[in-house]
Amino acid sequence: MARPLPQITGMNRYFWCGGSDGLLHILCCEDCGVYAHPYVGRCGACHSKNMAPKAVSGRGTVCGFTINHQAWFPHVPTPYVIAYVELEEQSDIRLASNIVNCPFEQVSIGMAVKVLFERHEDVFVPLFEPV
Repeated sequence: MARPLPQITGMNRYFWCGGSDGLLHILCCEDCGVYAHPYVGRCGACHSKNMAPKAVSGRGTVCGFTINHQAWFPHVPTPYVIAYVELEEQSDIRLASNIVNCPFEQVSIGMAVKVLFERHEDVFVPLFEPV
């Protein structure tokens, strides 16, 4: 699939390029252990600046989704699922992503999913598939 790719910066490289090791990386406060996504400069819980990327399980639950039938990008086939995935490590960490390897009619709220990556040179786009 030819999808639009993010601009890589010093603040998001850990997320978009971190999948090279097959793991999903999310910022975590090294003082209190609270995760943050997207990038923040301080922990929302303890206000520490001691934030660093940490590999997470990559498992989660679909907490909302829509099926897109509009061809917004000419090389992205429709329909496709855009979902919010709640990571198992922390309920308020949710990623917007696509659900793949599953007929769109079978996607449901509460579905258990796991991350996989679609590689585009040094960018690893996190996608999710049913467990």
